[in-house]
Amino acid sequence: MNAWYLICFLSALAVFIAFTNQYILKMQTTIAITTGSVVISLLLILAVKMLGDETAVFITQVVSDIDFNQLLLKGMLGFLLFAGALEIDLAALKRQRWEITILVLFSTLASTFIVGYLSYYVFALLNFPVPLIYCLLFGALISPTDPIAVLAIIKQMSAPQGISIQVEGESLFNDGVGLVIFTTIFAVAFYGTEASFQEVAELFLIDAIGGIVFGLAIALVGHFVIINCKDINTRLLVTLTIPSAGFALANIWEISGALAMVTSGILLGNITRAKASKRSGPDGTRYVKDFWHATDSFLNALLFLIIGMLIVTMPLTWEIIGLGLVMVPVVLLARFISVGSPYLIFKRYREYDKHSVKILTWGGLRGGLALAMAAAIPTNKMMIEGMDLHDVIVIITYVVVIFSIIVQGLTISPLIQKSIIAAKEKTK
Repeated sequence: MNAWYLICFLSALAVFIAFTNQYILKMQTTIAITTGSVVISLLLILAVKMLGDETAVFITQVVSDIDFNQLLLKGMLGFLLFAGALEIDLAALKRQRWEITILVLFSTLASTFIVGYLSYYVFALLNFPVPLIYCLLFGALISPTDPIAVLAIIKQMSAPQGISIQVEGESLFNDGVGLVIFTTIFAVAFYGTEASFQEVAELFLIDAIGGIVFGLAIALVGHFVIINCKDINTRLLVTLTIPSAGFALANIWEISGALAMVTSGILLGNITRAKASKRSGPDGTRYVKDFWHATDSFLNALLFLIIGMLIVTMPLTWEIIGLGLVMVPVVLLARFISVGSPYLIFKRYREYDKHSVKILTWGGLRGGLALAMAAAIPTNKMMIEGMDLHDVIVIITYVVVIFSIIVQGLTISPLIQKSIIAAKEKTK
């Protein structure tokens, strides 16, 4: 069995978990699949460690042969971000453009450094010294939030639009910005790029601005082709070329493919979809929208199962799992500070939901992007206390993400309910 067959079987497993979840667990789909991936990983680990099952050992060998950097950061990520961006309401986004811009730029960067420095001192206190540059790398990959799970809950509960668009807009854009920050620190850590402010700022700006400009160019071409396309199937195929060929071209040019996908997705999902709907009717655009919504859910499900398999191949120890659990409050504290401090200024100019900071903090779930970036860290480059840095960061990230999606995802509903009640009281 090769890696392709494994991905095919994991895809079938993701669909099976989603189907059975409707009748048994009845949880939000991403949370159910994440829980399923944890259970499957634990069973495989048990089989490998204690029983020596040949099939389980064979699966781990196949997983270890997968190039996660190519599969996740250079492949699946483009589809995930493009699909998510298509769902953004540009009109609602404009009304809170300054808040979202500050949350995306300031909060993501602030969280990166807060997590980086706090984890550096915490690791040192626990006699597990990790160089600062790698702690900052961990801060960069764990700071972006995943909109998939919590947004499904927010929409299901009909939360106020203000808080919904803040979570959605920030999550999508901080994915792109977080990836640019990660790429910048990654270059300093592993490729010896000069760590001067000028060099880092230049690398960051070229990556970010280049990605946005390229995204605009893709959107313009895509817009022209789609609105002049008479066949529904061809229109769908045009949208597929953007996160495939477009994302690949951005990577070749070494600009932010993530920001390019978010930019093009928002424009096509709002401007192009409206014009195409007027020309050919709503059925044609609904067909494309439904396809990408299903694709988004499917790829997220597959991603968690793949990362779950990756964990099986690593040397799990209680020490590393404990470090991951210690990082949970560190990440939450950084999130609270980085999100809460801008609101001290926001509240001077506009009235907000009093639960906004709490929802953005507890509802800022970490997901597929964090795992994808962690998995992309090269192996055998740095050893810490006899363990590969790659394994350490992936396991710690996995623990934080699992806690985030399962615990935070399952307990965010009461906060959203309070926000709904507050909004109703305000309108009385």
